[in-house]
Amino acid sequence: MSSAVPFHDQVIAILPKLRVQALALTRNRAAAEDLVQDAVCNALSAQDSFIPGTNFAAWMHRILRNRFISNLRKRRDTTDIDDVPSSVFATDASHEDRLALKELGAAMTRLPTDQREALVMVVVHGMSYEALADATGCAVGTAKSRVFRARRQLEAWLVGEVPGRDAPRLGRLADRKAEAKPSSGPASSL
Repeated sequence: MSSAVPFHDQVIAILPKLRVQALALTRNRAAAEDLVQDAVCNALSAQDSFIPGTNFAAWMHRILRNRFISNLRKRRDTTDIDDVPSSVFATDASHEDRLALKELGAAMTRLPTDQREALVMVVVHGMSYEALADATGCAVGTAKSRVFRARRQLEAWLVGEVPGRDAPRLGRLADRKAEAKPSSGPASSL
């Protein structure tokens, strides 16, 4: 036997990251756990097709994503972000921090699934763009573009740059901070 990490040990090691990805995709704790379980079952039944020395994490994330897509095709079942326990976002945070996280969570749910998934995989998991591209079956440029667009859209929503009926009003925290700052000097009239 080689010095490579056994297949089952690799599966166990990647479970926390699969859970985070599944939660980002399903936005429902129970559905996320079911998705991870299904993906692990698929991986175990297909372990002979895994080529040792290749990117195991990308292979597993792709299996999970494909399983999610298959499940979505069977039933269009999504749930609100409110099903995510608040402990996932923050504990013992200040009131402003909790408001900011709540606004971020609301904005994340508004992102297209492919952008939200790409952002979570790169920012939360620390996955490279190449690994993201492998896991999602797209070109590296597309992976980079998804993350860039997700970041740009979140920034616009969170600082209130996107007025309109479809954009959430998420700049309230920025507005409150601006109102709380005392003005320095006399106001100028233009």
